[in-house]
Amino acid sequence: MTLISTTADLEALCERLKAAEYITVDTEFMREKTFWPKLCLVQIAGPDEAAAVDPLADGIDLAPLYRLMGDPSVLKVFHAARQDVEIFHNLAGEIPKPLFDTQVAAMVCGFGDSVGYETLIAKLAGARVDKSSRFTDWSARPLTERQLTYALSDVTHLRPAYEKLKRRLVRTDRASWLDEEMAVLTDPATYRVEPDDAWKRLKVRTDKPRFLAILKELAAWREREAQRKDIPRSRVLRDEALLEIASHAPRSVDDLARTRGLGRSVAEGRWGTELLAAVERGVSMPVGECPTGEPRPELPPGLAPIVELLRVLLKMRCEDEQVAAKLVASSSDLEAIAADDEAPVPALKGWRRELFGDLALKLKHGRVALAVEGKRVRLVPLDESR
Repeated sequence: MTLISTTADLEALCERLKAAEYITVDTEFMREKTFWPKLCLVQIAGPDEAAAVDPLADGIDLAPLYRLMGDPSVLKVFHAARQDVEIFHNLAGEIPKPLFDTQVAAMVCGFGDSVGYETLIAKLAGARVDKSSRFTDWSARPLTERQLTYALSDVTHLRPAYEKLKRRLVRTDRASWLDEEMAVLTDPATYRVEPDDAWKRLKVRTDKPRFLAILKELAAWREREAQRKDIPRSRVLRDEALLEIASHAPRSVDDLARTRGLGRSVAEGRWGTELLAAVERGVSMPVGECPTGEPRPELPPGLAPIVELLRVLLKMRCEDEQVAAKLVASSSDLEAIAADDEAPVPALKGWRRELFGDLALKLKHGRVALAVEGKRVRLVPLDESR
């Protein structure tokens, strides 16, 4: 079991791994008490060795690790990479590149929607993952042998899984299908936390512009305060309190103090002053600048059955071609295609159009039909001169 706890050992490990074609990477982190994830362990495996790096060790400098993550000659393999990539982006200001996400690759290769690590490893590596340490306190030291065994298994089993997925992608000529998803994962905008957009994460039951303007200012204040103090948003103010304040728009300390779960001591303190200022900004926002909700439009009469037909076609095509339906088209994509032949949706572009989009348009316009043959659904060509 290799645990790296000094900068010199980390430098040596990264120097060796620079020669690898790829490395598998995973992280263990804590986020229950902080806004930003607290990195507690980094596991890395090359083709011939694996090690765990202790970022909490006294005096360790993670710069060699960050350089390796940014080395364009070494492919970084993750499973469900988004949270891991976010951590490196926050700490190093750089996203690991190039990137390969085995969860996305598995979707392309027919393992279902958002396949879990345990399922994928069982199918591709023939290994059973011991998840008994999943909810351990990774910030506690010293780490036990059992914790390290669990942590390193996440990257050692990932090696054969990646290699088999890569061969399958090459064999089926689908490697390029990952490009769009990897572009999203490696885009810094994916991980940018914009306070002015924080209100969009809240579940609201009204789209009244003035209410949304106040909510936008309150949510932005909470986001900045949570980031500044590095605490979870709910430790600043719960969602329910934000929604209640936005609804009642208090203009005085007394009014604010009546907010459920807030209390007079908070209303009379610095937070109370800043909350009232946020409410005032929302109340004073010009009408033309107030945010608007994005209610899901109702389908025009007659389109709902078409959407259901497209859904059957999507499932049939994805089963036949062994690719996850979630990767090809969403429910909103199907609705857009039902309403508009030129809908600007991914399902009508690139490989998705070849796999599904063109057939979806033919089905919509009566040039093909769906029929049941035995226990399967099949496509039936129709007279295109109709």
